[in-house]
Amino acid sequence: MTEVLLKELTNSDIDWMIATGHQREITAGNLLIQEGKTADSLHILLDGILTVSISQPDNSPLTRAFAAIEGGEISGREIARLFSGEVVGELPLIGNRPTATTIKAIEKSLVMSIPQQKLAAKLQQDVGFASRFYRAIAIMLSDRLQSIINQLGRSNLAQGQPLRDVLFILGELHDSDIDWMMAYGTVQKILVNTTLIRERGTVDALYILLDGIMSLSITEDKRNPLARAFAAIEGHEISGREIARLSKGEIVGETPFIDGRLPSATVKTIEDSIVLSVPRQEMAAKLQQDVGFASRFYRVIATLLSQRLQGTLSQLGSGRRVYSQGLPLTKSAEYEDELNDTVLDSVAIAGKRFDWMLGRLKVS
Repeated sequence: MTEVLLKELTNSDIDWMIATGHQREITAGNLLIQEGKTADSLHILLDGILTVSISQPDNSPLTRAFAAIEGGEISGREIARLFSGEVVGELPLIGNRPTATTIKAIEKSLVMSIPQQKLAAKLQQDVGFASRFYRAIAIMLSDRLQSIINQLGRSNLAQGQPLRDVLFILGELHDSDIDWMMAYGTVQKILVNTTLIRERGTVDALYILLDGIMSLSITEDKRNPLARAFAAIEGHEISGREIARLSKGEIVGETPFIDGRLPSATVKTIEDSIVLSVPRQEMAAKLQQDVGFASRFYRVIATLLSQRLQGTLSQLGSGRRVYSQGLPLTKSAEYEDELNDTVLDSVAIAGKRFDWMLGRLKVS
């Protein structure tokens, strides 16, 4: 992942990180980030190897209870290894939620830690830096999600999980951003059982689902990606496993805008649906010409990918929650997936924006 940072960031961006951050060694076996806790710094791995694991507790409720009471470590399942150039601790900057994984050093490792507060201020003050930074994070999250899917096996993913991207995503964009997409986009009706996007196929537009339901599926075909791609181009149906349902407000077709990659899933309508289609060429030009729009858009994509990654990890992990440990429902307790006041405000704004979009586009 070293090349991602070097490719996406400028020399001045890297100079700022060096001046702001501090280097420290993590000895073998020590934790860098604990599952369920919010990181206070962004960490860049300069040297060494880190392991990423999700908790896989003992099946005995009594064992889990004593481990929780004593604050003991619960056995984890390794899902990835991180090498030089990887970034961890990015969640507070894009999702404001605790991590679903534990990150530990396998061998003596060197990391550069940048305080979250200073990085957040930089992202607000420098839109050029923000655009490049969020794009780099989106690329890394996309690679991480694909790696986990490939490593753990596609059949391990739960079927039909609903996505909840819309209310977070529309809350991040400005009214002018949405206005631009409506001006350059086209409202299209997509009939039931129509494939909008094929896995490993080309994508012609960014789509916002205005009404209807779509299925997100991944192939279980054992052929290599190139063979699957040609099969898709020729229109051959490839068996897929549904991993999510898309409802109105969802954004699909975002993958080409990260780094030109092909989509890793197929999107198909389950019922007659209406989409706002923004042509790929128009979007690409807008991202190049409007750095403010680019910074917000790439933050949106990073947020979307982060939510999908965290959702995948929650399916694979123990799914432990505070309230499952027998703790009372009190204001002082923090619960997994609980929305804070800032996020709730963003959700309210997003809901109004979506209704405004539907009204402007005359979609009932």
